[in-house]
Amino acid sequence: MSEAKNLLLQSSPHLASTVNSRALMRNMLIALAPVSLFGIVIYGLPALLNIIVAVAAAVLGESLFRFILKRPVRAKDLSAGISGLLLALVIPPNTPLWMTALGAVFAVVVAKEFFGGLGANVFNPALIGRAFLLMSFPAALTTWRKPGQSWISMSADVITGATPLGIAQMGGDVPGIRDLFFGFHGGSTGETSIFLILAACLFLLVTKTIDWRTPVCMIGAGAAVAFALGLDPLFSVLSGGLVFGAVFMATDYVTGSITGKGKIIFGIGAGIITMLIRKWGNFPEGVCYAILIMNGFTPFLDKLLTRKYGFVRKKKEAAK
Repeated sequence: MSEAKNLLLQSSPHLASTVNSRALMRNMLIALAPVSLFGIVIYGLPALLNIIVAVAAAVLGESLFRFILKRPVRAKDLSAGISGLLLALVIPPNTPLWMTALGAVFAVVVAKEFFGGLGANVFNPALIGRAFLLMSFPAALTTWRKPGQSWISMSADVITGATPLGIAQMGGDVPGIRDLFFGFHGGSTGETSIFLILAACLFLLVTKTIDWRTPVCMIGAGAAVAFALGLDPLFSVLSGGLVFGAVFMATDYVTGSITGKGKIIFGIGAGIITMLIRKWGNFPEGVCYAILIMNGFTPFLDKLLTRKYGFVRKKKEAAK
């Protein structure tokens, strides 16, 4: 068995119960499909093209890099494709296609392959790709497409919307709870429909693809800190990428903690940092950097809260 596979099996008790990593990846694709389709429906052709370009660039970029270094090409494990899909879902649907391709290649090559490939990366590849694009092209990554525009239009004149967090930061009238929950507002391609994200979360929990502790703790901590900071906790949870990040990003079995207590601390930390960034940061959103910061703490958490494999707790002696 390869070293990467051993790392994967050690990093997730759920993955160890599957035949191979592709089973988990297939479950993730199934969960992401409705979210992706909804984004395509409300944002049109730009969203579809961004998804196609991101997936293709991630797979081709990783394969070419591994071919050049004479390493086995692993496109069939689906990890690169999922990283590309996740990147497309956390950026504006109108992001220029060449930027999307650049971000996808950066995500799989720099954030994953430079660290040794699948199972060895420290940071979530898709979020590294998004952070790279946001720092390199902030104007493009903070320009949003209104939902409900002409499906095939690629013209810049329809890109006049704003996310609920952006509207709130500017003091405008934010969408109602119903629109926030079902996703009929501006935002990243896959982050708007909380209803579909929660349905995907339920599927991932039932299939034991993810653990409940990280998403629940991240969302709960985010709501609690928002309330403590004088923000509307319900609006803070339903807007932006908090729920999407908690379900699909913070639960990554490679870059998240492998212990139960570690997952709880990871989720709480990500929720707290998200709201601190939203309150005092230059950008209205904070999920991306919150999860990446906690990714950096993961090795420390795993060493501090070591899981003892093969350890059996002794039963207490019966009282005399």
